[in-house]
Amino acid sequence: MISRRSLLGGATGIAAVAVTSPLIPAASAAQIKAIGIQLYTVRDLFQKDPAGTLEKIARIGYREVEFGGGGYDTMDHAMLRKTMDRLGLRAPSIHVGYDALFGQFDRSVAMAKALGADTVVLPYMTDQHRTEQGWQAALPNFNRFATDLNKAGLGFAYHNHDFEFTTKPGGVSLYDRFLKETDPALVKIELDLYWAARAGESAAALIQRLSRRIYAYHVKDMRADRSMTAVGQGTTDFAALFKLAGSAGVQHFYVENDEAPAPYLPDITTSFNTLRALRF
Repeated sequence: MISRRSLLGGATGIAAVAVTSPLIPAASAAQIKAIGIQLYTVRDLFQKDPAGTLEKIARIGYREVEFGGGGYDTMDHAMLRKTMDRLGLRAPSIHVGYDALFGQFDRSVAMAKALGADTVVLPYMTDQHRTEQGWQAALPNFNRFATDLNKAGLGFAYHNHDFEFTTKPGGVSLYDRFLKETDPALVKIELDLYWAARAGESAAALIQRLSRRIYAYHVKDMRADRSMTAVGQGTTDFAALFKLAGSAGVQHFYVENDEAPAPYLPDITTSFNTLRALRF
């Protein structure tokens, strides 16, 4: 899982909206009902002490978690669910890899339901799928995963990095191919705002373009040098992005920092406090 989050080259420019004031106004389009965190951010802590890490996250004020990384797929899911219930946490979605969905579909469904998730998110595609041929072969499976998950009572979404925008076989980006060839009614989008900006995309224009297809945001900030940082410590004006009409249907806001520095808790506390300032 760690390799899927490593920094990818080839992107140019920063297409995030700059923060112009330390005072962040309340958002007017997005409804941030609960602040979430992608557990990949604290993967080292979580792998060593899953219950204790969930307790620390809940103590900060987070009310949603998204499972991904940290070896969660091999843990005791009943224990994790019991711990979340005790702490007032819920896991609306989980990350499940392409190979697992392809070869262990029933197990993936059972895992999602055991953790209380309503949506399975495909988080990453490896190099073999990033060619024109490989991507075109995989996209029908996106539709199949979504259809079969729907029959099981679950939703499906795809999470981007930057390669989908920067890889353009025949002049057409992998992301544009994804949007064109997957069913918008079934294949939703978990938009990682950092990776889109890292690829040189305008986050604002992308949000307006994707609009109601967006299921969730990965909320991670970017410094001027294009590295990741805690939400509120970089150059991205999340208030402006969340005010856009295209943000109105976003259901979940997951803090994520692939490179959060140890001991992690100060970083995720800063991110939580920044998002809390945007809540109604």
